[in-house]
Amino acid sequence: MARYKETNIGQGQFIEVDLQRQILPGSYEETVQYLIDQKIDISKFDEDYRNDTTGAPAISPKVLLKIVLYCYSRGVITSRPMAKACTENMTVKALAEDIEPHFSVLAEFISKNSEKIKDVFTQVLLYCSELGLIKGDLFAIDGCKLPSNASKEWSGTIDELKKKKADLAALSNRLIEKHKKLDAEDRNNRGLSKEERMAAKEQRKRHIERINKKIEYIEQFFADDPKPRFGTRYEVQSNITDNESAKIKGPHGVIQGYNGIAVADGANQVIVAADVAGSVHEGDLLPGMIDKLKTTMQTITGKDEPLESATILGDTGYFSEKNLEEAEARGVDVLIPDQQFRKRDESFKEQKCHEKRRYTKEDFTYNENDNRYTCPAGKTLEYKGHVELNSNSGEKYQAKSVDCKDCPLLNNCVASKGGKNPMRTLYIADSKGGTVLEDMRNKIDDPRNRELYGRRMQIIEPCFADIEYCKKMNRFSVRGKEKVTGQWLLFCIVHNIGKCVPKIAVGRRAG
Repeated sequence: MARYKETNIGQGQFIEVDLQRQILPGSYEETVQYLIDQKIDISKFDEDYRNDTTGAPAISPKVLLKIVLYCYSRGVITSRPMAKACTENMTVKALAEDIEPHFSVLAEFISKNSEKIKDVFTQVLLYCSELGLIKGDLFAIDGCKLPSNASKEWSGTIDELKKKKADLAALSNRLIEKHKKLDAEDRNNRGLSKEERMAAKEQRKRHIERINKKIEYIEQFFADDPKPRFGTRYEVQSNITDNESAKIKGPHGVIQGYNGIAVADGANQVIVAADVAGSVHEGDLLPGMIDKLKTTMQTITGKDEPLESATILGDTGYFSEKNLEEAEARGVDVLIPDQQFRKRDESFKEQKCHEKRRYTKEDFTYNENDNRYTCPAGKTLEYKGHVELNSNSGEKYQAKSVDCKDCPLLNNCVASKGGKNPMRTLYIADSKGGTVLEDMRNKIDDPRNRELYGRRMQIIEPCFADIEYCKKMNRFSVRGKEKVTGQWLLFCIVHNIGKCVPKIAVGRRAG
């Protein structure tokens, strides 16, 4: 017969815990403690306290900041689990210096200090520069789409939300009438016990209360008289819970969230500029991100023009006339390919993008007298006017669907044969924009620049992998663009501190 060790949970134990020894040398927590205690000036946080002579002593912002940064690095990004960790996790308890803040204190600290967190972000970058982690000659920019603390259920245009309210009100009225009818039937129904009738009645009552709460929720949103939000062409869906967030198509489907934008240095993948946008199109933010990057690098290097000899790499989403002109006006070298650049690359000729060549404007013949284009099949593309498309402007020409529908060359002309009415469209860029865009196309076709552009993913994507996958900082827990910006900066700070850990550990051993 099997024998097992005896257990005794009634035996008392006396365990000695030295909190100072819980911070292991060379660990992430030691780096957090060292930076906050010795390198980061957080005196700006003192401005919010008014208890010099009266009131209870407050918890030091240093303690709160250490708790937040370490918990974020372990994927704990909401205040209640953080507060719990301060009582149960010895490492967190050591960083908190045996103080157990209430979860509301931690939540308020995160949500109300966005501006001060920007200063902490800059100071961490200064220390990264001191460690030699920032070179400043090559940068990459991209966006990381993360869910917000809001539900897609409460999204829609202003008219759609008004209709949703009306539909819920109608549903509530129908349920009330049904409740009255069933209540009368229950009283005459001898087949149900009193307890069963009361349970059914209570269930119907709770259903009506839930519907009425949703109606009240929408009414609170409309009480502030919200205005429709418009994108480049259409109305953007508003959200009742967080109206600055947006529906964004991410790698795992459509989310209600924000796009975290980051610029990373090419030397060690340190994030040197960051911002958020409640939009899937981060391409429009390039000029603003260049300005943020310049300001940060001025602080780090002390130079007036720190980007003079630097290059910024961006993906095809940033390719537009406006962005290229703004970068040129700022004297910044950018390398941003157009959407077709891989189709012109011979190294990809065996891949799917080279299986067929789509007709370009060079394959169409222009008739200056009629202001029309003729396609390779001999059909006419009529002039449709001047248009703005993806921050570019130009002239639009379009064929008739009846000409394209059964065309034998359709497969090489229209991007997709899907749809009932396939039509070929030509966009002829304005001369000024055409020159800027054409110059960038020629630039990216240079083999040396293509090789340089190949480093973009190596620079920026590991930053997002570290934030979203390794450290589990994969959603925002606050609402509103200002608060979300502060939390995104905290995510970036956590990532950058991780870059400091090996350098600090080596320095400590050498010392």
